[in-house]
Parts: sequence; structure tokens; C-alpha cells
Amino acid sequence: MEAFEYARPASGKEALELLGGSFADSEILAGGMDLISLMKNYVLSPKRLVNIKGISEFSGIRSTQQGLAIGATTTLQELIEHKTIAADYPGLHQAADAIPSPQIRNMATAGGNLCQRPRCWYFRNGFGLLARDAKGNPLVPGGDNRYHAIFGNDGPAYFVNGSSLAPALIALSAQARIFSANGWREVAVADFFRTPRNDNERENVLQPKEILGEIVIPSASKGLRTSTYEVREREALDWPLATASVALKMSGNKIEKASVVLGYVAPIPWQAKEAGDWLAGKTLNEETAAKAGEAAVQGAKPLSGNKYKVQLARVCVKRALLAAGRA
Repeated sequence: MEAFEYARPASGKEALELLGGSFADSEILAGGMDLISLMKNYVLSPKRLVNIKGISEFSGIRSTQQGLAIGATTTLQELIEHKTIAADYPGLHQAADAIPSPQIRNMATAGGNLCQRPRCWYFRNGFGLLARDAKGNPLVPGGDNRYHAIFGNDGPAYFVNGSSLAPALIALSAQARIFSANGWREVAVADFFRTPRNDNERENVLQPKEILGEIVIPSASKGLRTSTYEVREREALDWPLATASVALKMSGNKIEKASVVLGYVAPIPWQAKEAGDWLAGKTLNEETAAKAGEAAVQGAKPLSGNKYKVQLARVCVKRALLAAGRA
């Protein structure tokens, strides 16, 4: 990799002072699971790494008036071991626990999981975020697109969002708290992600001198049931092909309100609003879960090599709903 400066600030304010005016100047380092590999492959070559892992204001899990606050540098293993998350937010617990490598779970952070770059082999082999050839033509539609998007792929991006935690957090209506020189601002995790329009943009709303510092989940209400279901090609050291996270407000066996969010099928975590709307007022059973799965994949536009993802997404929704119903 290219030579770089390394800084380990003691506070958020100090970290901001060390960040440059562009991502080429500096990158934020936490667990480093994604960033270091990108640097080794010369996909990214920042001049400075600013390690925020030791900053207390971005760490830990605590209860607040708004709900449960998760520091961005909290490791995935800490999420898994937290009793409140396991008991009150099983969908989030399942999403973290499904990440297969103990080494990754003990190093990777909650904030890093949300901010990681796409697992697109065109991007990671130097063809740019939007995967264009020298003439500006998109490579994905006519290339190997087995693992690319089936939603939101009308252009310019075809990659899939790689966050395992994001669908579960969006289903829970979580908020991302962003730290900058102007203080803290909040944005819904659902609005944290965006589809870039060019190779110079990122896949989220963070600007170069901003830090994702905390994620806040609303307090678990009575009757809340959540679940995450995913499908992988293999269990060890692999990313999902499709996931579904659901959050249901139940009254007995009847659904009052439902949120269904798909992962690994679009450039952003994909909210299947049609499925959520259809489930409202329904009794949760095998038939309604299957029909919700059908509703969730309406409008999918598979590419030449990834039509199988439509069926996977459909099944993920059905099984996530049934698992939530059994909770």
C-alpha cells in the first residue's frame, strides 16, 4: 500500500482537526476490516488514517431517553453479547451473530459495518464505484453480475450495499448520530445511505470532516417482534446473497404494523414498503408470510446472471416473518 500518516486522537474534537477536506486526504479507521484491504489493493490511498477506536464518546452501549445508544466503535461481538440487544432486538442480534468469523466479529465495528464500501468485484479491481470501461460504458449489465442488484439498478450503480446490520436497524427505525464541527446531527439510518451518481461520491451522507459516532434504536415497545433471515453460499468467510429483516408490532397473532427491509439486493438497503403495507391488519401465518414475500419482490429487475436473487429475497422475507412470529 501507499505510505500514510497515522493519528490516534483522544477526543472527537481532536479527530475532526486531523481529518482533511477530502477522502483522499484522510480516512477514519476503527476496526479496519474493510479499509485496510482496500488500501492493500490500492483502491484507496489516503494520506492519513485517523484511528477513532480509543475515543470514549464513540464507544459503548448505553440506555438513553430515546432508547438504546450504540457507539460506532462498538464491536460486533459486543453487540452479540449485550443482553438487552439479545432479548429486545433479536433481529439485530441475529444479523450480527450471523457474521461467520470470530476474528471479524471481535475487530469489526457497528459504525464500520454501516460505512463499509461495496463488495463489488469491479470496484475492488479498479474499475470505479460505478464500474465503467475507458469509454464510460457500464460493465455490469453485460458482464458477470451474479452478485449485483435486482432493485434500484436502473443506473448509475449496480453494486449491492454490504451492511449486515443496516436492514435490521432500518426495520427498527434507528437513527444515526453524526459528529462534526457543528456538533451532533441525527439522520434516520434509512436516509443515511444513498446511491452515488459518480465515482467521487460515497454510498452514504457522510462528508469528509464528519464522523458517524453513534446509532440510536428506539426503546422496544410491547408487542415488538423482530427477526433477520439470510442466505449464503457457504457459512465460512462469505457474504450473504440476500437477507430480510422484519420488525412487527403485534397484537396477539395480528400484525398492527410491519417493516420489511431487504439486504444485499440493491445499492442501498431496500425497504419493501409494499410488503409492510400489505401485512398491516393481517394474521401472521404461513400463507400471509408467503404472500408478503411475493409483495416484497414486486418490481425487481434482475440482470442477466442474478435472477435467482428474486427467489432468495422472497424466501428470506417469508422465513424472517415466521421466525418473528415464533419469538
